[in-house]
Amino acid sequence: MSARAVHVAVVGGDATAGDDSCAAAFEVGRELARRGCVLVCGGLGGVMEAACRGAAGEGGLTVGLLPGSDRSEGNPHLSVAIATGMGEMRNALVVRASDVVIAIGGGHGTLSEIAFALKTGRPVVGLGTWDLARAGGPDGGLIACADPVAAVESALRAGGLGSTSPG
Repeated sequence: MSARAVHVAVVGGDATAGDDSCAAAFEVGRELARRGCVLVCGGLGGVMEAACRGAAGEGGLTVGLLPGSDRSEGNPHLSVAIATGMGEMRNALVVRASDVVIAIGGGHGTLSEIAFALKTGRPVVGLGTWDLARAGGPDGGLIACADPVAAVESALRAGGLGSTSPG
């Protein structure tokens, strides 16, 4: 895999993530790996682990930017675990290391990653995640999708990255 491979951040809930979010994340991870993308995430459990498990099962490369100082805290499906020692501030690094972001479910940490992405001009695709509004009306910055394959397709298209073929 080259350094020019598309880097896609998958962000979402941690160990408290629901089964639907984790199932969607698993499928997103599989689809990203099939298309030769690098999956970037926060490296812990929940949505992050499910996405990594899906990607790893297809031979994909997974990178986790961990909040703590111990690489062993990362989920077991990471190809590369980077201990940042930055706590939640690593959310900005997850976004900056990526070309595009897919947000799945999630809480306020996910919302911060969505905001960082939009602030830095990275497209954000959402699956069952936050609805954004500004001045009482829809913000339009987040592209909502109904299923994992559509989310990956939309992310690659929105990022001007084409639609890399599966396999």
